[in-house]
Amino acid sequence: MKMRAAVLRGISRERPYRASRPVAIEEVELGDPREGEVLVRIAAASLCHSDLSVVNGDRVRPLPMALGHEAVGVVEAVGPGVDRVAPGEHVALVFVPRCGHCTRCDEGRPALCSAAAAANGSGGLLHGPALLRDAGGEVVHHQLGVSAFAEFAVVAQESVVPIPRDVPFAVASMFGCAVLTGAGAVINTAAVRPGQSVAVFGLGGVGLSAVLGARAAGAYPIVAVDPVPAKRDLALRLGASHAYDPADAVGAIRDLTDGGPDVAIEAVGSAAVVADCLAAVDRGGRVVSVGLPAPGRTLDAVPALAFAGEGKSLIGSYMGDAVPRRDIPRYLALWRAGLMPVEHLHTSTVELADLNEAMEALASGEAIRQVIRTGAAPVG
Repeated sequence: MKMRAAVLRGISRERPYRASRPVAIEEVELGDPREGEVLVRIAAASLCHSDLSVVNGDRVRPLPMALGHEAVGVVEAVGPGVDRVAPGEHVALVFVPRCGHCTRCDEGRPALCSAAAAANGSGGLLHGPALLRDAGGEVVHHQLGVSAFAEFAVVAQESVVPIPRDVPFAVASMFGCAVLTGAGAVINTAAVRPGQSVAVFGLGGVGLSAVLGARAAGAYPIVAVDPVPAKRDLALRLGASHAYDPADAVGAIRDLTDGGPDVAIEAVGSAAVVADCLAAVDRGGRVVSVGLPAPGRTLDAVPALAFAGEGKSLIGSYMGDAVPRRDIPRYLALWRAGLMPVEHLHTSTVELADLNEAMEALASGEAIRQVIRTGAAPVG
């Protein structure tokens, strides 16, 4: 089938993106679903900093690439052997499909699936090579097995999670990355218990989802840190008890919590912020690093004695250590109960043709989660 998709052909560090326009909306051809694959009509896709990190080259991916990895849609057709979903079902798309038989999948940590990592790194799909071609017949790679800034997507059946039909598409679109990653960092990776203190550094979609996860876990106090006042205000509305500018944060948090919080979530993708988190937490505290810094960045300002001498720990969290078929229904239940009001992360809805403008709004800190309307289905 022929369809419109957002295609990146070369990395661009030139801003503003609304002027440099690194992404073009092109007509591409999408192949039919193969064995184990599902054709999804995209209803809503959210723009994430991970998309920007591909555009600016911080995350090296094969190009050209059709972007978009956080989305929701409706199953249009299924390939042979598909038994997880059926046509007509509403599904959230997940950017790490689980193979089900590697070491990490066997451990119950499918976010670290080795087969999925290889497929995502190649720009293909879990069950085979890329199915996208441009007008000249050149391969267009998939972003993280999804490529959702498009009218349709073919994905592995392991990349879809059925969701209730009554969940608005704009809300559901944020559960496949922002909520899984941010809330999961608190609930799964850090295993926060009621009454423990949590500080969240960085209040984008993932960081604010971590605030929501801390609220749902019964943490107190919940401290939000970001240089943008509007984001700090939103964090307070979402359940943070205190909010600080980064310049004042470490000392203020240590004073507030009588020595430092039990857990700090780093959601910036900055080595310097990781160091700040380690400085902020109390003896025995845990720092969970969720952000994705550029590959060449190193931790240079971390006292080695913080670990053995003070019992602190630094833990990585990819996709919130999520088990999507378990966690997305749980988080949707929390949303339905009013305990995880993800709709407040939705800054605006924009057309696919305006994706470059939306990227600039995200990069400049003006937006948190913008929902992309592809034109193939109503956002709802």
